[in-house]
Amino acid sequence: MKLIKTVFDAVHWFERPLHEDERGGFSRLFCAQILVELGLNAQVVQMNHATNCLAGTLRGMHFQYPPGAETKTVSCVSGAVFDVVVDLRKQSPTCFQWHSFELAANRPSVLIIPPGFAHGYLTLQDDSQLIYTHSASYQPELEAALRYDDPALAIHWPSQVKVISKRDLNHALMGDDFQGIQL
Repeated sequence: MKLIKTVFDAVHWFERPLHEDERGGFSRLFCAQILVELGLNAQVVQMNHATNCLAGTLRGMHFQYPPGAETKTVSCVSGAVFDVVVDLRKQSPTCFQWHSFELAANRPSVLIIPPGFAHGYLTLQDDSQLIYTHSASYQPELEAALRYDDPALAIHWPSQVKVISKRDLNHALMGDDFQGIQL
């Protein structure tokens, strides 16, 4: 896999080579060795498949507090998404900064998101699907989220949000009392 540099020292984006022949194609979604080389938890305890029917669907901005903070790998296997990560690491020089990636099935890649980052995305095409791996199980008592439209973050979404869950729509704004996550 070919590493593409990101603005965050801890977030990694890899192109996934697609090997094609008369049968179709083959591409690796996950490689534990790469995570180990990056100093991240390579254990996969959960894998999720997210389906999104319509362009303009927003999911996020989710994260888990320690000890449930997790390493995620994310790949788009159908359609395309505008994927966003927000650095929430309290001691990081990039705390509360965000960066976006366009993940698309026709340009295979994998985004590796370490603990301490919020994650979300907006679908750019109908029938956009993502596969996630997680190094920690979902723990509702440790789950939290940021509002996708929080003025303190000022995320520049490329198009209008048309579909969003009530839960994601009703997350509180960050406020001055949130200082980030201590890992």
